[in-house]
Amino acid sequence: MIARRFYVRGLVQGVGFRWFVIHSAERLQVTGWTRNLPDGRVEVLAQGEVPDVDALARDLGTGPRAARVEEVESIDEAPDTKLRDFTVR
Repeated sequence: MIARRFYVRGLVQGVGFRWFVIHSAERLQVTGWTRNLPDGRVEVLAQGEVPDVDALARDLGTGPRAARVEEVESIDEAPDTKLRDFTVR
């Protein structure tokens, strides 16, 4: 199991991006959370098996139809065994 924190920059707020992330994470059985940041980015903490977190990272680079993703930054994190689902914060 791995955990990664992502920062997604571009037109990613007000376009359903967080709900897109939730649906993708649930499909991939990834736990964690997502939230909007005051600077216009979306932050995502994702935890799961390597192929699933990698697949979520690819989804983040695309986003929903109305989004325009310019950059996805990722940082490896220590897994948090308390995470059981994927939520919006």
